[in-house]
Amino acid sequence: MKPLTARLHGYLDYLTVLIFLAAPSVLGFGGIAAQLSWLLAGVHLAMTLVTRFPLGVFRRLAFALHGWVERIVGPALIAIAFLPDISAERTAFAFFAGMGLVIIAVGLLTDYAEAG
Repeated sequence: MKPLTARLHGYLDYLTVLIFLAAPSVLGFGGIAAQLSWLLAGVHLAMTLVTRFPLGVFRRLAFALHGWVERIVGPALIAIAFLPDISAERTAFAFFAGMGLVIIAVGLLTDYAEAG
Protein backbone atom coordinates (compact mmCIF):
# COMPACT_ATOMS: atom_id res chain seq x y z
CA MET A 1 0.00 0.00 0.00
CA LYS A 2 1.28 3.42 -0.95
CA PRO A 3 0.99 6.13 1.73
CA LEU A 4 -0.09 9.10 -0.41
CA THR A 5 -3.80 9.24 -1.13
CA ALA A 6 -5.30 11.07 -4.09
CA ARG A 7 -6.43 13.89 -1.78
CA LEU A 8 -3.00 14.34 -0.24
CA HIS A 9 -1.44 14.19 -3.69
CA GLY A 10 -3.78 17.01 -4.73
CA TYR A 11 -2.60 19.19 -1.85
CA LEU A 12 0.99 18.49 -2.86
CA ASP A 13 0.15 19.42 -6.46
CA TYR A 14 -1.19 22.82 -5.44
CA LEU A 15 1.85 23.33 -3.19
CA THR A 16 4.06 22.47 -6.18
CA VAL A 17 2.33 25.17 -8.22
CA LEU A 18 3.08 27.74 -5.50
CA ILE A 19 6.70 26.59 -5.28
CA PHE A 20 7.21 26.93 -9.04
CA LEU A 21 5.59 30.38 -8.96
CA ALA A 22 7.65 31.66 -6.02
CA ALA A 23 11.02 30.05 -6.72
CA PRO A 24 12.48 32.68 -9.05
CA SER A 25 11.78 35.49 -6.58
CA VAL A 26 12.63 33.56 -3.43
CA LEU A 27 15.74 31.88 -4.82
CA GLY A 28 16.84 34.79 -6.98
CA PHE A 29 17.18 33.24 -10.40
CA GLY A 30 15.99 34.86 -13.60
CA GLY A 31 16.08 34.50 -17.36
CA ILE A 32 15.06 31.25 -18.94
CA ALA A 33 15.10 29.48 -15.55
CA ALA A 34 12.49 31.88 -14.15
CA GLN A 35 10.37 31.68 -17.28
CA LEU A 36 10.48 27.89 -17.21
CA SER A 37 9.51 27.84 -13.54
CA TRP A 38 6.50 30.07 -14.18
CA LEU A 39 5.51 28.00 -17.22
CA LEU A 40 5.70 24.81 -15.16
CA ALA A 41 3.52 26.43 -12.48
CA GLY A 42 0.85 27.09 -15.10
CA VAL A 43 1.07 23.64 -16.66
CA HIS A 44 1.01 21.93 -13.27
CA LEU A 45 -1.99 24.01 -12.20
CA ALA A 46 -3.87 23.20 -15.40
CA MET A 47 -3.16 19.49 -15.07
CA THR A 48 -4.23 19.49 -11.42
CA LEU A 49 -7.46 21.34 -12.15
CA VAL A 50 -8.48 18.85 -14.87
CA THR A 51 -7.50 15.67 -12.99
CA ARG A 52 -10.27 13.34 -11.86
CA PHE A 53 -9.41 13.22 -8.15
CA PRO A 54 -10.74 14.86 -4.97
CA LEU A 55 -9.07 18.25 -5.53
CA GLY A 56 -9.63 18.42 -9.27
CA VAL A 57 -12.14 21.00 -10.49
CA PHE A 58 -13.01 19.94 -14.06
CA ARG A 59 -12.17 16.24 -13.56
CA ARG A 60 -11.51 15.12 -17.13
CA LEU A 61 -8.03 13.54 -16.86
CA ALA A 62 -7.75 10.13 -15.20
CA PHE A 63 -5.63 10.21 -12.06
CA ALA A 64 -3.60 7.29 -13.43
CA LEU A 65 -2.74 9.33 -16.54
CA HIS A 66 -1.80 12.24 -14.27
CA GLY A 67 0.64 9.82 -12.66
CA TRP A 68 2.17 8.86 -16.01
CA VAL A 69 2.71 12.52 -16.87
CA GLU A 70 4.53 12.97 -13.56
CA ARG A 71 6.65 9.88 -14.29
CA ILE A 72 7.90 11.77 -17.35
CA VAL A 73 8.15 15.23 -15.76
CA GLY A 74 10.30 14.18 -12.80
CA PRO A 75 13.19 12.80 -14.87
CA ALA A 76 12.71 15.60 -17.43
CA LEU A 77 13.26 18.22 -14.73
CA ILE A 78 16.52 16.54 -13.73
CA ALA A 79 17.62 16.57 -17.38
CA ILE A 80 16.57 20.22 -17.73
CA ALA A 81 18.80 21.11 -14.78
CA PHE A 82 21.80 20.15 -16.93
CA LEU A 83 20.92 22.46 -19.83
CA PRO A 84 23.57 25.18 -20.15
CA ASP A 85 21.27 28.12 -19.35
CA ILE A 86 19.98 26.37 -16.21
CA SER A 87 23.17 24.72 -14.96
CA ALA A 88 25.03 28.05 -15.24
CA GLU A 89 22.95 29.27 -12.27
CA ARG A 90 23.72 27.01 -9.31
CA THR A 91 20.48 27.83 -7.55
CA ALA A 92 18.39 27.14 -10.65
CA PHE A 93 20.26 23.88 -11.22
CA ALA A 94 19.60 22.75 -7.63
CA PHE A 95 15.96 23.83 -7.82
CA PHE A 96 15.09 21.96 -11.02
CA ALA A 97 17.06 18.85 -10.08
CA GLY A 98 15.53 18.90 -6.60
CA MET A 99 11.99 19.36 -7.90
CA GLY A 100 12.56 16.49 -10.30
CA LEU A 101 13.60 14.26 -7.40
CA VAL A 102 10.61 15.36 -5.32
CA ILE A 103 8.17 14.67 -8.16
CA ILE A 104 9.71 11.22 -8.66
CA ALA A 105 9.43 10.49 -4.92
CA VAL A 106 5.81 11.67 -4.75
CA GLY A 107 5.02 9.53 -7.78
CA LEU A 108 6.52 6.45 -6.18
CA LEU A 109 4.56 7.05 -2.97
CA THR A 110 1.16 7.82 -4.54
CA ASP A 111 -1.65 5.31 -4.99
CA TYR A 112 -2.76 6.38 -8.49
CA ALA A 113 -5.41 3.64 -8.63
CA GLU A 114 -7.19 5.02 -5.56
CA ALA A 115 -9.15 7.80 -7.29
CA GLY A 116 -9.65 5.90 -10.55
